[in-house]
Amino acid sequence: MSDISAAALRGAVDLSTLRNRPTAPTNPAQAAADGADAAPGGFIVDVTDATFGQILELSRTVPVVVDLWAEWCGPCKQLSPILEKVVTELGGRVVLAKVDVDANPQLKQSFRAQSIPMVVALIGGQPVPMFTGAVPEEQVRQVFDQLLQVAAQNGVTGSVGGEQQPETSAEDAEEPQEAPLPPLHAEAFAAIENGDYATAIAAYEKALAENPRDEDARAGLGQVRLLNRVSGLDLQEARAAAAAAPGDVQAQFAVADLDISGGHVEDAFGRLLDLFAVLPSDERAPVRERLVELFGLIGAGDPRVGAARNRLSSLLF
Repeated sequence: MSDISAAALRGAVDLSTLRNRPTAPTNPAQAAADGADAAPGGFIVDVTDATFGQILELSRTVPVVVDLWAEWCGPCKQLSPILEKVVTELGGRVVLAKVDVDANPQLKQSFRAQSIPMVVALIGGQPVPMFTGAVPEEQVRQVFDQLLQVAAQNGVTGSVGGEQQPETSAEDAEEPQEAPLPPLHAEAFAAIENGDYATAIAAYEKALAENPRDEDARAGLGQVRLLNRVSGLDLQEARAAAAAAPGDVQAQFAVADLDISGGHVEDAFGRLLDLFAVLPSDERAPVRERLVELFGLIGAGDPRVGAARNRLSSLLF
């Protein structure tokens, strides 16, 4: 996340149509709250197609993180509370702008949000890629730390309280800093931001080979594999192919992946479990492996995972 120019997302984000919105009020906190439901302090706001121009202007003073979500999106419901927690703890140094893509089609189109949750930062009115999909809290915190560093390098150090952050003193500089991302994790993040999923997959696989207990690497690997599989897929074409060949494992995999990336978790699990039920026993292994991978991606604590695991067990025995 070192390139803060618009070129960082060239071809992916077009904010030009949103720049002619009403300018932000003088008080940045007021800009965050106008036309939106704001949390105490104005740290977390719901924005719309009509009010997003104010958020763009606000990003010239304080970094803004845009969370593109939808009510039906399961991964969004995992990620959004993490984002809200981290932003609240930062006490106004970052504003979280929440965008319901179903209610705000212009923003969805401008950010070209092909899958959600999608998280993009704004610094000085320019988009900066962060991540797509549900991300563990530790990784969210690491990316926010990087965001604040980039913002400081570009003079965006205000807060929604209107105060400029003080210069870092020598005493402050001596305070312990959070450990940087492990090299292979950093390599994977950089590759994902560049759309190079193959390199990201290789980096996470190497991290797991070195430390099989690296749960962050395992989660990241599942997420980037999913991104890699759905990139370039057309939902209508995939559904038509799956309907035409109900026993075609790869065709069913494609639709299940698209359903997961779109938040239709139960549909994805149901499709694969139905397929598992009708396949000969010697052809079931790939379906079981894909289900287990998707279980890990959604999270063991999700009740939909528990229900699907129970059905899988009943089909196995």
